[in-house]
Amino acid sequence: MAAEKIPYKIYLSEDELPRTWYNVRADMKTKPAPLLNPATGAPMGYDDLRPVFCDELIRQELDNDTREIPIPTEIRDFYKMYRPAPLVRAYCLEERLGTPAKIYYKFEGNNTSGSHKLNSAIAQAYYAKQQGLKGVTTETGAGQWGTALSMACAYLGLDCKVYMVKVSYEQKPFRREVMRVYGASVTPSPSETTEVGRKILAEHPGTTGSLGCAISEAVEAATKTPGYRYVLGSVLNQVLLHQSVIGCEAKTALDKYGVKPDIIIGCAGGGSNLGGLISPFMGEKLRGERDYRFIAVEPASCPSLTRGRFAYDFCDTGAVCPLAKMYTLGSNFIPSANHAGGLRYHGMSPVLSQLYHDGYMEAVSVEQTRVFEAAEQFARIEGILPAPESSHAIRVAIDEALRCKETGEEKTILFGLTGTGYFDMVAYEKFHDGKMTDYIPSDEELQASFARLPKVPGQA
Repeated sequence: MAAEKIPYKIYLSEDELPRTWYNVRADMKTKPAPLLNPATGAPMGYDDLRPVFCDELIRQELDNDTREIPIPTEIRDFYKMYRPAPLVRAYCLEERLGTPAKIYYKFEGNNTSGSHKLNSAIAQAYYAKQQGLKGVTTETGAGQWGTALSMACAYLGLDCKVYMVKVSYEQKPFRREVMRVYGASVTPSPSETTEVGRKILAEHPGTTGSLGCAISEAVEAATKTPGYRYVLGSVLNQVLLHQSVIGCEAKTALDKYGVKPDIIIGCAGGGSNLGGLISPFMGEKLRGERDYRFIAVEPASCPSLTRGRFAYDFCDTGAVCPLAKMYTLGSNFIPSANHAGGLRYHGMSPVLSQLYHDGYMEAVSVEQTRVFEAAEQFARIEGILPAPESSHAIRVAIDEALRCKETGEEKTILFGLTGTGYFDMVAYEKFHDGKMTDYIPSDEELQASFARLPKVPGQA
């Protein structure tokens, strides 16, 4: 179909909402390495994980073989309140850039949580409810995951305890209040309310926190509170599984118009958005059916893929979680207080780490001032105020489109617009006032963190 006949927004019908989640691990030639028990070094199975996670979520976490997993009717009914999400042709951005590239973005901000996080939040809350639990605990960085989980728990009548990275708790009071509207308790992390929080504060006085710190506190709270389990908004296999609805919808929409993207771009913190967006396309590449170029975009201040080590490491700063094999900066690495709170995690999804290690995708890191330049440019042209996290993908999508302008290549670019930035105005204010700086960790800082990686047999 001719490009001019493609609408600005491609909406799928309710009947086209995916009925299954796609499990990319089923098509991976090299599966993600298993989680390890830090005490014994042995792979962790179902029974080992039961004290922390919900039963059905553990089954999904460990399932490397089932390609299509049915989405329960109750979850699909919840999805229908805000899905299918639109796929947008960025005609205005293309024209302003003067590029021959065709640019599409999958917009996930059309819900009160303001991001894609609701896709997994409702699934995890549903399985907790099915198990008869009283409530769940979690961490949140920018606050989007905490908001999404608060909404899901309110809908299902579950208690929700959120540990919010301290710098975001202070920078984004309105995001915090939205969580409280939905009935969640919100604690700045690290805090004095847990043993691991007190330990982190003693070792890092005055720290602004990190996702690794908040994870430690949330896990401790779950394991010490009867009737609770811990749920996570990114990194885990199960989360990428739930987020595959993003990519499945995007692919269905593009297929309707005979469009094949050449380049697929997503911001990368823990990996939920990127993994969800690329999964069905990556499946085609793994099966040898089509080829795509995948680009993960991370902040230069927290460059786990581009400068990290592919090694077993703790998923949290307090070293209370299992060991995961992933690209990591070290669980003791505390990122600078940059404004992309949802990307301030020391590691990367084991699924994406393995795919990156095997050469199926690329990774780049970008400084936050360049990210906000792109965010403002996009807002003025396309009319959507993007979240700082999403704006990492926007930055590289613009860069790739300008490269097409230089070469004359008519590439088709797809990127993930994970959410809106209405609760990020402190960051935009600092950018406008010239107070935003670009912090990039030195090699010496990273080496000091790498030196503290856990000793695992066979790991250098």
